[in-house]
Amino acid sequence: MSVLERWREFRHAQREALRASNHPNDRGEATPTAADLLADVLPALRQGSEAEGGRDAHEEHVTPHSGSGTTDATAADLREAGGGDAAEQVGGVKDTETTQRYGRAGRPLNRQSPFYMGFVGALGVLLALLLWQTLGRLTTTITLVVVAFFLTLALNPLVEFLTRRGIRRSGAVSLVFLGVIVVFTLIGLLVVPPVVQQGGDLAAKSPDYLNQLLNNPVVKDFDQHYKVVDKIEAEFNKRLTDGNFISQVFGGVLGVGAAVIGGIFQAFTVLVLTLFLLASLPRVKQAAYAMVPASRRPRVISLSEEIMRRTGSYAIGQVAVATINAICSWIMMSIVGIPYAAVLAVAVGFLGLVPMVGATIGAAIVVLVALFTNTQDAVIAAVYYVVYQQVENYVIAPKIMQRTVSVPGAVTVVAALAGGTLLGVLGALLAIPVAAGLLLLYEEVLLPRQRRH
Repeated sequence: MSVLERWREFRHAQREALRASNHPNDRGEATPTAADLLADVLPALRQGSEAEGGRDAHEEHVTPHSGSGTTDATAADLREAGGGDAAEQVGGVKDTETTQRYGRAGRPLNRQSPFYMGFVGALGVLLALLLWQTLGRLTTTITLVVVAFFLTLALNPLVEFLTRRGIRRSGAVSLVFLGVIVVFTLIGLLVVPPVVQQGGDLAAKSPDYLNQLLNNPVVKDFDQHYKVVDKIEAEFNKRLTDGNFISQVFGGVLGVGAAVIGGIFQAFTVLVLTLFLLASLPRVKQAAYAMVPASRRPRVISLSEEIMRRTGSYAIGQVAVATINAICSWIMMSIVGIPYAAVLAVAVGFLGLVPMVGATIGAAIVVLVALFTNTQDAVIAAVYYVVYQQVENYVIAPKIMQRTVSVPGAVTVVAALAGGTLLGVLGALLAIPVAAGLLLLYEEVLLPRQRRH
């Protein structure tokens, strides 16, 4: 084929390509591709193709209806001839014409760009701040959920005990909650009336107790040297004449009323949430275990069940120990004749729930009240609590807690202090079972892994 004929074919191909570009949706006519144009310009490519296949040069023109093999061969020829960019264009022409009707997509964003990295980093910081603020606003809700879960673990052993006796879980949960309501109702009927009466008497006789304290010889001698009483009276009179202090007092009273109402609502919420969690605890645990990889699921389940068993047993044991302390304290105060025995016994029982220091604080309060009435009664109460603490620490508590938690004394003290600092009384109550769970993970997970390595 002469050069003139090739030039005519090249011009014809250009006109066909221009006509096809003016009608991009018209697929009826065969249109040449970039491979045809480049093959016309570079005769060496056409001659190489004729030598390989022995076919006529006119059959090498590629149309949109041709197979992909022709296009790939042409692209390979272009790479051999040094036309890498042209080969890429040939390989992508068919996809562009068939799938990208309105043009080729642009280049993707460069993820190594400083602008891209800075923008994504700023979004991450904003999301972290938003999450922190959200958690701060949900502190009360999270606390209620934690308390409800703790109560659920405390009542779950009783529910499982009833289910092992052939009772359905819904019936067992109903019986346990009914028992809890009956117990609290009886405690209220037995304790609330004397607590209200004796609390009123204590408030009415507080000035007399204060005068007796001021007339004590030790206090008088201390006041003569340091003038403590005069300083206290001057500060008290100054506060009474301060308008801001009065407004703060009234605001505090209103705040106390609002806190009492909020506390009642939160207690009711905790009870309802505990009821639902206790009824659906197996499904909740199953859903939580399903998120663990199957290879690690048996070990995670065994460790989690042991931690929950220890937590529930600890809660029941601590309530039992505090109840025994309150009952024995009420009997002692009734025999000795210490006033306000019911009020003080309830205080000793609630303080006994706080590990390590709660029982000691309750004993100190009883001894202090007895000191206002009779020094001999205070000595008897102090001796009683010293003896009782030894019996509780070495007889009562080991018998009750033998199947619950085994935490070293130093760890118990540190955990109670840390929990009390973070969440107050609630943190002190939860500190021991949390420390027991962490100690179990330390013994069963961390130490074996360190031995293997």
